[in-house]
Amino acid sequence: MALDSKIPSGPISDKWTNYKDHINLVNPANKRNLDVIIVGTGLAGGSAAATLAELGYNVKAFCFQDSPRRAHSIAAQGGINAAKNYQGDGDSTFRLFYDTVKGGDYRAREANVHRLAEVSSNIIDQCVAQGVPLAREYGGLLDNRSFGGTLVSRTFYAKGQTGQQLLLGAYSAMNRQIGRGKIKMHNRHEMLDLVVVNGKARGIIARNLVTGEIERHSAHAVVIASGGYGNVFFLSTNAMGSNATAAWKIHKKGAFFANPCYTQIHPTCIPVSGDHQSKLTLMSESLRNDGRIWVPAKLEDAKAIREGKKKPTDLSEAERDYYLERRYPAFGNLVPRDVASRAAKERCDAGFGINKTGEAVYLDFAAAIQRYGKEQVYVKGLDANDTKLIIKLGTEVVANKYGNLFQMYEKIVDENPYSTPMMIYPAVHYTMGGTWVDYNLQTTIPGCFSIGESNFSDHGANRLGASALMQGLADGYFVLPYTIGDYLSPDIKMGTISTDLPEFVAAEKAVKDQIEKFINNKGTHSVDYFHKKLGKIMWDKVGMARNAKGLNEAIVEIAALREEFYKEVKVPGDANGLNQELEKATRVADFLELGELFAKDALHRNESCGGHFREEYQTEEGEAQRDDENFAYVAAWEYTGKPSEAVLHKEPLVFDNVKLVQRSYK
Repeated sequence: MALDSKIPSGPISDKWTNYKDHINLVNPANKRNLDVIIVGTGLAGGSAAATLAELGYNVKAFCFQDSPRRAHSIAAQGGINAAKNYQGDGDSTFRLFYDTVKGGDYRAREANVHRLAEVSSNIIDQCVAQGVPLAREYGGLLDNRSFGGTLVSRTFYAKGQTGQQLLLGAYSAMNRQIGRGKIKMHNRHEMLDLVVVNGKARGIIARNLVTGEIERHSAHAVVIASGGYGNVFFLSTNAMGSNATAAWKIHKKGAFFANPCYTQIHPTCIPVSGDHQSKLTLMSESLRNDGRIWVPAKLEDAKAIREGKKKPTDLSEAERDYYLERRYPAFGNLVPRDVASRAAKERCDAGFGINKTGEAVYLDFAAAIQRYGKEQVYVKGLDANDTKLIIKLGTEVVANKYGNLFQMYEKIVDENPYSTPMMIYPAVHYTMGGTWVDYNLQTTIPGCFSIGESNFSDHGANRLGASALMQGLADGYFVLPYTIGDYLSPDIKMGTISTDLPEFVAAEKAVKDQIEKFINNKGTHSVDYFHKKLGKIMWDKVGMARNAKGLNEAIVEIAALREEFYKEVKVPGDANGLNQELEKATRVADFLELGELFAKDALHRNESCGGHFREEYQTEEGEAQRDDENFAYVAAWEYTGKPSEAVLHKEPLVFDNVKLVQRSYK
């Protein structure tokens, strides 16, 4: 089938306005007759559920957590972008649009990105009205800080817990609608299949994770807001429960999966400490505003630090290599995440890593503490020569900006990051790929929509920091409520959809059959045994740097591992009740298919761009080398029975508003 992105005609700055002016609407009385299922209640799903219910639709919301406020959006730390130009530093809607397209290495759809930039300012107004405690300057105005890939300060924040505060805002809006009976909340439920009736998404099959009951739920439209698939690597910054099942199930029912190889490796994470770990911890990119990243300039010093013979504070400025500032003077420590991650890997691969594994670099706040401290002594009229006072006051300023992050780091690493530089290393974080959607956020299955991180649409090959929260809330609060109404307008007289239809019966049977197969399997290995093996294949051969040899090996190894999984996995307990091993088994089964498609997508894309770095395609300086002539398209994969047999469909990317150039942050 030919992909139709349904992008409106006309100048890019007018597309969204003209679109809204001419879509079909559903009047308030008819909204009461329409049901919408939303899977996932993070920032995208929570904001969508609250808004659609406020408009009058009957919403059925599902989350596998015990409460919507436990969604993984709560873990986001650094901030949310918006083009309000409060700093007067030259920001604008177009500048945010351009930075996002450039940051994504020119592999995003222009129309969607511009719409995102347009509605970004509305998000801040919405959240302030909800009472979200965004940081403010001394005079009471909202404060901003910088993030990677930009030359302006446009990131609104709430210390290092922005995601939590934004999610509480969406959660409170949801609770109002739950109290009114407009949202029927299904906590501790996991979607295990999509039901398609006469070519349209009409419901889901879900498992009650407490009782084990398999349930049928119908609706006039289904919205997937289940987040990304970073846990295909096993170790990632995602919560352990984060999974790809909802997105993968709709893929197997006909929704194309786009650009799975575009996965972000975040540069500022606490390094791996051993095989005992089940997840990794993010240190917010906002720390790069004030932290300077470095490694020892001499190999012998790096070796001495690894062996415990030297401390980082023993090295003078001249003995340190602030490699991001050296290589990218214009952006310095605030280069985009893919650039910073590859630079850290290059230094560590060259032998300059500073922890026992050799896979860590320093993030140092000594200079910031000095700078803020000197400013404070002048502001307060104190002794500018009192070194201890300067450090004390500077530490207080840094603590006010990032305190909870420093506390978290100290609890995990058992080192004081105010006096000893943090150790960081890149880790899997965000997935730019996801289900393919058109301008309406609708997948290739009519009536099935995908929003937030679960779709591919806004970030190209690399997401700029603080844009995930922006996209999730933009989709849920300000985009989907328009586009889904246009789709639902013909269904106002349809009435409730029966769950006794043959399609519901067949989908329920398929789910029960898979569960019974896992419960009755007489294997010898745990689910985690296979998930860890998959993660090692993915990290070693489909991770920060990829090549054709490794990708071909990964495809074969993942297929073999999947076959072994179905023969040898052991799932204790039974299906009629709480069984977390069973939950993990159904999720890992999907990861074992997604991982193969991931590697296949990376193998077919013979270029480097953003988070997709093929070793064969790089500049002399080690930067990503795009091939715009042959690969300026969205790779949308159609499921035909096996990941290895997926069919590629291409959506050409048209750039009418930005000039295609090789990225430079020098």
